[in-house]
Amino acid sequence: MAEQRNDPSFENIFQELKWRGLIHVSTDEAALEEALAGEPLTYYCGFDPTAASLHLGHLVQLLTMRRIQLAGHKPLGLVGGATGLIGDPRESGERVLNTPETVAGWVSRLQNQVRHYVSFDGENPAELVNNLDWWQGVGALEMMRDIGKHFRVGTMVKKDIVAKRLESEEGISYTEFSYQILQGYDFLRLHQDYGCALQFGGSDQWGNLTAGTELVRKAAGAQVHALGTPLITNSDGTKFGKSEGNAIWLDAELCSPYAFYQFWLNQADSDVVGRLKVFTFLSRAEIEELQQAVESEPFKREAQKRLAWEVTTLVHGEEATRKVIAAAEALFGKGDIDQIDEPTLQAVAAEVPTAQLAPEEATPVNLLAETGLVSGKGEARRAVEQGGAYVNNLKAEDGLTPVPDSEWLHGKYLLVRRGKKSLAVVTRG
Repeated sequence: MAEQRNDPSFENIFQELKWRGLIHVSTDEAALEEALAGEPLTYYCGFDPTAASLHLGHLVQLLTMRRIQLAGHKPLGLVGGATGLIGDPRESGERVLNTPETVAGWVSRLQNQVRHYVSFDGENPAELVNNLDWWQGVGALEMMRDIGKHFRVGTMVKKDIVAKRLESEEGISYTEFSYQILQGYDFLRLHQDYGCALQFGGSDQWGNLTAGTELVRKAAGAQVHALGTPLITNSDGTKFGKSEGNAIWLDAELCSPYAFYQFWLNQADSDVVGRLKVFTFLSRAEIEELQQAVESEPFKREAQKRLAWEVTTLVHGEEATRKVIAAAEALFGKGDIDQIDEPTLQAVAAEVPTAQLAPEEATPVNLLAETGLVSGKGEARRAVEQGGAYVNNLKAEDGLTPVPDSEWLHGKYLLVRRGKKSLAVVTRG
């Protein structure tokens, strides 16, 4: 990972988290600040294996875990092999339950991702835990007698997501209604077994977070803390973390480093400073300097470039990020196009106009017309004649001769460009 450090200009980690906009809601704020400024404490954040990868929403939590660890506290990364079999309630309706085998496979994948963001060495090494380890030994009667008696139905139905589901036509199953009991018991077990005193997660999980603090208070007579980070949105109020309707995954196989980098590079001026605070370890002084650049010279997009570099390096590593930048330059004639690997070309194809042509039809005129870079073959011929058409960054001299087989990248792709910026990809049909 790239170098990470907390900003020494802040009095304590709580104050830095607050400045970065990472504290949306918490239990007793003064008590939490005192705890985080004091002796090392153990804290946890949970991730349910409801998919094969974590995404940008989880990245907020992963980086917050790391920030608190850098302040001297001990993180527990919980990947919920038990809660993943249930799934927390969603506004959109009942979840489809995945098989135990699928969930177990996802647990392993998510544990590997969590390992990337926290340190397992030093005086406060992280540990991974799986709530299936304790839940598989709890029987139904034990759950109802020893755990369920501490929960009040009136309180449970008032939780925002439960209330919304109860008012919907579909309602909510007992399975999903019980999810907050499972997560609450996780906190109790981690408090008993590890001395865990803080749980945090997204603010949409606040009902589940406080279910844990209440259970620890009632069952163990202890006061523990909860912290809810904000749900990140764009300045126009839309949900952050999706591109063309798809989640931005942290797994390179599901979201290529190229697509990941481009996502950050395309952040709006109105959003980029907030993203720098949440998703990078840059200091307050560095971020304020970039903020000034946004205000004085927004056309240079210095803040977006730094954001894209920092986050892509955090997630995919410096070497992958350098390759992405080199590939982006090569796409527009500033580097060796033969060095662009196939996954990157596939990622490019997902973001620009595309067409599929048989090799014998792949003339520059057809390439331009079929990809929609021009309005028709007449305009395509004029573009070639005027020197404004490029295939694999080479100026097209003859608009009617098919591109030789040897010039197809990886045997199946052609990059077509009209002028300096209009790019398309043709795949071999």
